[in-house]
Amino acid sequence: MTYEFEGKNERDAIDIAVAELGLEKDQFDVEIIEIQKGSLFKKGFAKIRVHVDESVQLKREDTHKTKSPAAIANRGEATEDEKEVMHFLSEIIERMGYEAKIELSGREDKRPLMRIISDNSSMLIGKKARTLDSLQFLANVYASKIKNPGFKVMLDCENYRIRREETLVRLAYNTADKVAMSKNSILLEPMNPYERRLIHTALSTINGIETKSEGNGLYKQVRVSYKGL
Repeated sequence: MTYEFEGKNERDAIDIAVAELGLEKDQFDVEIIEIQKGSLFKKGFAKIRVHVDESVQLKREDTHKTKSPAAIANRGEATEDEKEVMHFLSEIIERMGYEAKIELSGREDKRPLMRIISDNSSMLIGKKARTLDSLQFLANVYASKIKNPGFKVMLDCENYRIRREETLVRLAYNTADKVAMSKNSILLEPMNPYERRLIHTALSTINGIETKSEGNGLYKQVRVSYKGL
């Protein structure tokens, strides 16, 4: 089995892999995919590919089977509310004329991460993920009715959001470099709230750089400006 992880550096990425997989460092092999050293205006990062032997993977799965029901639920077993939201999404997509399967891929800060599996993934993602964002919005409106306003769902398809997140973080750092060199502000393309938050967070600790959202509606633009050291 292979998995990919990303961290601030190689050691950080390996530590994340250890925590996520529940294995020791000597129980898997590490392949370095990409390393970028940090600079004054750019954070460093490392991407690794972890190779886990099948026998180790089986032992890990057997260990998980002995955990309590609560631990298993946290590992990925859908709750009744989550199943209801997944069923709702399946019906919406069916009415759109497509076939799809909805799976619970994990949780982030207790927020369900759901994945669409379909032969029509490009149509369900849509241009700049507008269709995917709309489906996620409908899922959260429905979730708030059956659960509470704090019950939020993150919806993905073909790992689009993960790939998009990596692209946006790199865009943020590259833009910060350009702004620092030119001393001029740069206005980025319109983004949804989640994407804008990624830009703001990525550049929040960069000296001499500030960001703010501009525009109206759901899709606003982020302006990256130089404020001096």
